[in-house]
Amino acid sequence: MLRVMTWNIRTGGRDRTGPDRRDLVCRVVTAQTPDVLAVQELRGFDRPGVLAGFADRLGMRPYLARTCLGQPVAVLVRPPWRPSSAGPVRRPLHHAAQRVELATTAGPLTVLSAHLDPYTGLRRRIEAGWLAAAVRRAPGELALLAGDLNTLDPGTDHTERVARLPVAYRRRHLRRDGRTVDTRAVARLLAAGLVDLWTHAAAGSVEAGLTAPTRHGGGVEFSGMRLDYLLGTPALAARLRDAHVVRGGDTEYASDHYPVVAELDLDPA
Repeated sequence: MLRVMTWNIRTGGRDRTGPDRRDLVCRVVTAQTPDVLAVQELRGFDRPGVLAGFADRLGMRPYLARTCLGQPVAVLVRPPWRPSSAGPVRRPLHHAAQRVELATTAGPLTVLSAHLDPYTGLRRRIEAGWLAAAVRRAPGELALLAGDLNTLDPGTDHTERVARLPVAYRRRHLRRDGRTVDTRAVARLLAAGLVDLWTHAAAGSVEAGLTAPTRHGGGVEFSGMRLDYLLGTPALAARLRDAHVVRGGDTEYASDHYPVVAELDLDPA
């Protein structure tokens, strides 16, 4: 069984004027024991030794994608899982995207950790197209896109949810007409054939899938929103055993996002 987790840990788990949350982050990850961790907002993790130290505490191996504009992202892998290849998605994303290919008994599995542009839906739609192309280039039929897509899902009415946001943050989720909720990035990925694993798992009500904000981790730019996703190819979705949002305890303080976890019927080759 392969356990996968995606999590935006907010500014590298350390606020400029607030507490250092990295111990909390490590406790949450350790409690969930993912085999693969897609992690976003790794501010400062591109400095020498930071990512390596974080990964050592978790007993995992790190693969980092740097960025010139936003914040790095990474995929961490726990032995006995071992990547056969790894590297960044070479497109000018606002943040970054990292690709790792794992050998499984069912064939190669490609995992992408990504963080889409936080400011404009049009830019997110373009970035989603680059990620869809990266999935198409993946060998075999098993691929997973994990991360903070900063986009509401196209299958839900978000009008009231967006209306509750302060005006400055409301614009991030509206199209140019100022009224239509912008769900185009996730819609583009679904149109490319990816399956929303949380929805596929019939994981509960809309509220059960919300990933931001947490109770005590900040997040004034959120109004109770599902922005973090695990999207898989149909062949991967057929192997899904569970998907859920992790809440409570340290997750309420460690970040402004909740982690999302999925269990897949896959074994290392």
